[in-house]
Amino acid sequence: MGYTKLVVHVLRKKYGRKLEVVGLLKASINAELLKDSIEALSTLVDEGKFNFAEDGITFKAVDPANVAMVTFSLKSDAFSSYECDSEELGMDLTKLSDILGMAQANDTVGLELDEDAQRMVITFSGLTYAVSLLDVSTLRKEPSTPKLDLPAAVVMSGGDFRRAIRAAEKISDHIALGVDKNVLYMEAEGDTDRVKFELTKDQLISLKGSGVRSLYSLDYLGDMSKPISRVPEVTINLGKDYPVQISFSIADGSGSAEYLLAPRIESD
Repeated sequence: MGYTKLVVHVLRKKYGRKLEVVGLLKASINAELLKDSIEALSTLVDEGKFNFAEDGITFKAVDPANVAMVTFSLKSDAFSSYECDSEELGMDLTKLSDILGMAQANDTVGLELDEDAQRMVITFSGLTYAVSLLDVSTLRKEPSTPKLDLPAAVVMSGGDFRRAIRAAEKISDHIALGVDKNVLYMEAEGDTDRVKFELTKDQLISLKGSGVRSLYSLDYLGDMSKPISRVPEVTINLGKDYPVQISFSIADGSGSAEYLLAPRIESD
């Protein structure tokens, strides 16, 4: 018996009554949308705290190395049905992803808390999973979002972004992102090989700013680019040797995800 369950058990035994520790949470949502949402988070972290409120869900976490941060929100109207009081629920994202892998794209996934809030009940296609929740007091605190003044902003297709990252991964473990004279470029250089991907302003959805360049880890960008590959538009904000800010919408604008990734310092 886990620590939290033990406390609940002792209190119930002592006071001889049902211990109420949770409000209402009952919702249903398209399986493909939920899979995409969880993938956007699990690319960086294995677990975290979801903040459920009447108007939807938010999530914010940094990766274990403190190199990248993800911020996520999903409005209540992205759900088929949604009833919720304010809740903070810790969940194992790896386990949740594995479970959702059993769902078909057109399935509807039901989400409901059990009476003592120790489990999330997940249902779809005749399957019912009762998944233990994590003690939120043991999870890392939500990070504060840094204020950044990034002078360049590029809007491009998610598919083009994923293609450029995949090309760079064949050459190196890092990539330079930059904007110069109305051209977005992404270039990677290994010990003997080099690849460069360029898109002019006319080939992009939009572009503003110039004269910026930063180097980033492909281990992180490779993971981030997977959920991004399925979105029509991704916005990339850049500076000179600054973190990159990557944001995109999901659920027809009812949800959003944002990544911040610290730069690598280029050696002279």
